[in-house]
Amino acid sequence: MSVAETVYPTKYWHRLEDGRVQCDICPRACRLHEGQRGMCFVRMCRNGEIVLTTYGRSSGFCVDPIEKKPLNHFLPGTAILSFGTAGCNLACKFCQNWDISKSREMDTLADRASPEAIARAARELGCRSVAFTYNDPVIFHEYAIDVAQACHELGLKAVAVTAGYQCAEPRAEFYRYMDAANVDLKAFTEEFYHKICAGHLQPVLETLEYLKHETNVWFEITTLLIPGLNDSDAEIHAEAEWIMEHLGPDVPLHFTAFHPDFKMLDRPPTPPSTLTRARRIALEHGLRYVYTGNVHDEEGGTTYCHVCGAKLIVRDWYLLKAWNLTDDGRCSTCGTPCAGVFEGPPGDWGPRRLPVRLAAYR
Repeated sequence: MSVAETVYPTKYWHRLEDGRVQCDICPRACRLHEGQRGMCFVRMCRNGEIVLTTYGRSSGFCVDPIEKKPLNHFLPGTAILSFGTAGCNLACKFCQNWDISKSREMDTLADRASPEAIARAARELGCRSVAFTYNDPVIFHEYAIDVAQACHELGLKAVAVTAGYQCAEPRAEFYRYMDAANVDLKAFTEEFYHKICAGHLQPVLETLEYLKHETNVWFEITTLLIPGLNDSDAEIHAEAEWIMEHLGPDVPLHFTAFHPDFKMLDRPPTPPSTLTRARRIALEHGLRYVYTGNVHDEEGGTTYCHVCGAKLIVRDWYLLKAWNLTDDGRCSTCGTPCAGVFEGPPGDWGPRRLPVRLAAYR
C-alpha cells in the first residue's frame, strides 16, 4: 500500500519562515521539508502539511491479560485487545519491541484495521478494553483517539501504553479519550534520557503530573531497571521521592527486569535481587503499591492493604491466585479502599496470549 493511500490529516503542526513545517505532537519538534518524515517515521510533510501515514493499519493484534501492560489496579484479570502500528518518537537503545518501534518498512503494517472493526473484535473476543501498545500511541494520536471513541460506543475502555513524551496541547486532547495508561518512566536522570533514549526527562514528568492532577485517567508507572545504568540506590530513592511528593502514595510503580536486546546486547539481564531492592526502597518512601515484573515473584506481584497488611490480590506473573477485595474495591478484612478501578469480581483470563487477525471482524 502506498503512502498516498494511507495519509491522514493532522492538526498539531505549523509552518516556519524558511518553508519547512514543524510537527508539534511531541517535544522532538521535527522540522521537515516536503516529503521528509519525522524521527518517528510515521508523520511526514506532504503538500506543506503534516500527515499521519499509518492510520487504519496495524503491525498485529493479540489478546493479553491486562496485567501484561502492566496494569495491576485496572479491571484485574480481564482480557485486553492489544495492538500497535510502526515507528516511535524515542530512540531507546534497549527497546524490547524494536522490530515494531524502529520499523522503516511500511509492509510491517500488514493488518488493515478500522476503529470500528477493532472495537467489534474486542467485544466479540470478550475483552473489556483495547490497548495501544508495542509502539507509542503518541505518534498515531489521531488513530488512537478514533479507536478509543469506537470502543466507548460499545462500552469498552481505552488504554495507552506510552513513554509520555508528548506536547501539552495534544496531550490534553489525547487523554480526554483514554481511561487508563501505563507510563514508561525510563529512568530518573536527564543523562540517561539524553544518551540512551535521545530524549529528555522533564516532558515525561510533566505528563505524569498532568495525568494525576488534571485528569481522571487511571495510570501506573513502569521503570525497566538496567544493570549499571539506572538501578543505583540513589536514583531509585530520587524517583520514589519524586513520585511520593508530586503524585502521592497511590500511583502503582512497577520495577521490571531488562533482558539484552536491540543495541544493548552487552548488558546482563537484571538480577531479581535488584528488583526486590528497588521495591523495598520505594516502599520505604511511602508508596503503597510497588511491584516487580518480568520475573516470577509472588511477593513482588501481590497487592497488599496499606492499613492492615492483608493480601488483597495475589499474583504469580499474570495469574491471579487469590482475591480479597469487595466488589467496590475495598479490603475484605478491614474495609480500606484500594486505589484503582474495580468493577465487581476479577476476570478469569489468566496468563493466556491469543494472536488475532482482524479480517473476521470487518
